[in-house]
Amino acid sequence: MENLSDAELKRIVDEVVTSLTREMPSRIAVPAAKDPKPASAPQPLGAKSIAIGADHGGFQLKEILKRFLEEKGYQVIDCGTNSSESVDYPDFAAAVAEQVAGGTAWRGIMIDGAGIGSCIAANKVPGIRAAMCYDHATAHNSREHNNANLLTLGAGMIGSNLAKQITATFIETEFGGGRHARRVDKIMAIES
Repeated sequence: MENLSDAELKRIVDEVVTSLTREMPSRIAVPAAKDPKPASAPQPLGAKSIAIGADHGGFQLKEILKRFLEEKGYQVIDCGTNSSESVDYPDFAAAVAEQVAGGTAWRGIMIDGAGIGSCIAANKVPGIRAAMCYDHATAHNSREHNNANLLTLGAGMIGSNLAKQITATFIETEFGGGRHARRVDKIMAIES
């Protein structure tokens, strides 16, 4: 097999994701809330700022991603931690999620050892749609189909180069709207 360029690989992955995520009939009907907040409603944004946080297991990757985001021109709001000393990930996941839910940050990124606990914690904050992503396809799908606004990563599961690729995909992929907006609105109605 010949070496594929990044653009060719991305095109192939996009085609696979599209073919796997064609519209399927909904099996669960969730009643709409009386006044659901539309998923496509714009948040108040200043410069495109990204809140980032980590526990001790994700500290080093947080520092790498901070530099990566700043080099891409984003304003980074560092919610901590500031060392590899043991801390509790829910505290930092909540801090990142609150920045996003409050409109101070455009997107959020939280890193712990596996990404799972931070995803669960962040999703407890109203208005947050956190997604734990571990490859290009999950990052792309979480944004295009679910309008995820907070990315969680597992520093013990992926390396820094893959984390950069996932982060870039997450922040560069637009929400697809259309049929997905209706579904995201139903997800958000569950909070009511």
